[in-house]
Amino acid sequence: MINLLPPETKRAYYYAQVNTRLLKWILVLIVGIIGLVAVGTYGWINLHRSTTKNQAIVNNLDQTLTANHLPSVEQQILTISNDFSLTVKVLSQEVLFSKLLSRMAAAMPAGANLTALNITNTASGSGLDITAEATDYTAATQVQVNLSDPANGIFSKADLVSISCSSSQNNSSTFNSAYPCIVSLRAQFAPNNQFLFINQKAGQ
Repeated sequence: MINLLPPETKRAYYYAQVNTRLLKWILVLIVGIIGLVAVGTYGWINLHRSTTKNQAIVNNLDQTLTANHLPSVEQQILTISNDFSLTVKVLSQEVLFSKLLSRMAAAMPAGANLTALNITNTASGSGLDITAEATDYTAATQVQVNLSDPANGIFSKADLVSISCSSSQNNSSTFNSAYPCIVSLRAQFAPNNQFLFINQKAGQ
């Protein structure tokens, strides 16, 4: 078929077809943009609703916990926990002196006597500051040797702090004439010893 239309008319038809196609693509693009905006708006609305709902739930839980006096309950639990820790600490330092003195007296060497015991706390646990009097320097040093002996089962170690002996010319009232030497020790209780109240309860 021979197209006898003038060139201007042919050109007009061609551009009309191109414009029609472009118009379709523009309409499709506009519809797509509108769809994306709608989906985005719907998602944002749902997210905002979920956030608001969750915040309301959190607020209700806070009100419920406050109404049930949760802060006061937490404070009571903390107080009980502190009291329990204090009780354990006190019991761990409660020395059964009746058993301890009997064992220490048996471990003391001849020529030495106990004069004082004081509970002390160290980084590794409870112990004692021990003071004893002795007839001479040898007996004073033997006190440390005997008390640190693991066979006695009293102390894991007994460190010598000092030994002081009076001379015959010095009649100070601090010293007993029959026991002129004073020895000071710092002793650490042996693990699982029988002389702490808390160990007695644990062993029963």
